[in-house]
Amino acid sequence: MRILIQSLNYSPEPTGVGKYTGEMAEWLASQGHQVRVVTAPPHYPQYRVFEGYSRNRFTRDKHVPALGVPCSVEVFRCPIWIPREPRGWKRILHLVSFAITSFFVMILQLRWKPDVVLLLGPTILCAPAALSVARLLGATSWFHVQDFEVDAAFYLNDFSSTQLRRWVLALERFVLSKFDRVSAISERMVERLTSKGVNPTRAVLFPNWVDTTAIYPMSGFSPLRKELGIPPEAVVALYAGSMGKKQGLELLVEASRRLAASPCIQFVFCGDGSYRETFKRMTKDFRNVILLTLQPIERLNHLLNLADIHLLPQLAHAADLVMPSKLTGMMASGRAVLATAAPGTQLFRAVQGRGMVTPPGDVDALVSALVELAGDSRLRKRMGEEARKYAAAFLNRDEILSHFEASLLESCGVSPNYLQREVYDHCNKTMEEIAVPSSKSGDD
Repeated sequence: MRILIQSLNYSPEPTGVGKYTGEMAEWLASQGHQVRVVTAPPHYPQYRVFEGYSRNRFTRDKHVPALGVPCSVEVFRCPIWIPREPRGWKRILHLVSFAITSFFVMILQLRWKPDVVLLLGPTILCAPAALSVARLLGATSWFHVQDFEVDAAFYLNDFSSTQLRRWVLALERFVLSKFDRVSAISERMVERLTSKGVNPTRAVLFPNWVDTTAIYPMSGFSPLRKELGIPPEAVVALYAGSMGKKQGLELLVEASRRLAASPCIQFVFCGDGSYRETFKRMTKDFRNVILLTLQPIERLNHLLNLADIHLLPQLAHAADLVMPSKLTGMMASGRAVLATAAPGTQLFRAVQGRGMVTPPGDVDALVSALVELAGDSRLRKRMGEEARKYAAAFLNRDEILSHFEASLLESCGVSPNYLQREVYDHCNKTMEEIAVPSSKSGDD
């Protein structure tokens, strides 16, 4: 199949939507599908364009995934405006800028004739381009929701107008109804899709995943413990991920302050984002806090194995609007998780029995649970083992993406025999292109 993906975020962004979109595109290409991605220059979570990329130019490149057969992914990057503080109307302008510049690149893909047009949310503002291309070609239109950006914007008080909220939610409902398939990353989010007017027959569960061969429990201490000078007897409470408003990191600041006199608990916070400088300023005098920048992907397993306890805070209003993507790696590392979530939410159910869950915003409960876990190594070990079992059974990358691929094929009415022929022909052609570089120029 020919699969056209439109996504604000893409590799080499190391976290969030960009990480998963990159892995998905490369996996689909490794199965023999022709994949094109229309995206922005990498900029998340720092909200700064990565070195070697341009925020002002249209560029195009082709690369071969490391997975399986050597079929390439073509990536089209579009100019984008990036604010220092992505909140309120500044964030809207940020999203609008990509929606406008990517629209023209999407229209150019009509000549390529994709079978599937897959839009990754955020941002729903790109829906006109994705739907237009799909409708003009008779292709399947698919919208995948990583988080409910509209609901989150109002719950986080980026906007407060009741009338504006009604208009925007009505627009979201209209847009979602136009896609052939709409998927989300958790069961509760799929239920929310149906409450937003998506026909249950078109709502699909497509959860995030983890490569359980790359992230796994190490038999001894992580090398990072020695590098950071953390003594063997200390219990490491690790937060690793994006540092933004919706993560609820103020709770961890207060918890680390209250436990400053406890010699056995060492907090390590690793990440980047719009809240990082504020977080750094608030914890600069805390001796029990180590602050790290994002680590390279080749050190990710070492980082996750640094933890004795993984910390996963979440604001109460964010429950079931998002499913924290970092949870998959936490569980695969075989370490206990301490999360904040209300009973009945998807996050509560996922962590229960594989860690401990406290009410959102309740610092007393969080500190109490942290002290309990820090003092009971057998409990941590048992919970970590259950987390690893869950990751291996339900979060395996190849299994989840295979199910997704089957759903794509079913939505297009493609038979397995046809797919096998396409894989063979396309991969042979790609191998020839790799062996003999094209003499054509002007890819940018």
